[in-house]
Amino acid sequence: MKFTCAITIQKPISHVVRLFDNPKNLKEWQDGFIDSTPKSGKPGTKGSKSTIRIQAGKSTIEMIETILVKNLPDEMSALYEHKKMDNIVTHRFKSLGPTSTQWVSEIHYTRFSEWIPRLMANFFPGMFRKQTQKWLENFKKFAERT
Repeated sequence: MKFTCAITIQKPISHVVRLFDNPKNLKEWQDGFIDSTPKSGKPGTKGSKSTIRIQAGKSTIEMIETILVKNLPDEMSALYEHKKMDNIVTHRFKSLGPTSTQWVSEIHYTRFSEWIPRLMANFFPGMFRKQTQKWLENFKKFAERT
């Protein structure tokens, strides 16, 4: 399953990328974000791995993030591995002028290991897209107020 979400942020690209690239800001726009713990490599660089924990209702989701490409603002791609599914997320930022930036986020789910996530992806793909778009909108609000 693949999909793309995008948003325009009324801030310069340098401001947007600086906020995006700071892991301390994840809690500002990713609902349920608990923490990110480095596992190997220099955090935030190509090849580095971190354990990410997110609160989802009464459950805590734990996944491994591996940075695949880090060439901001052009591209930042990461593999997210969870016991039930894996996905690759690619972020791209484009300047639309001195005070406006477009953020495009491409998500590609590469594996569903259990029937419930597979069923949800097949019958309710909009649910996955809706969550991603919500995070982009949360980030926009955060970036535009700082």
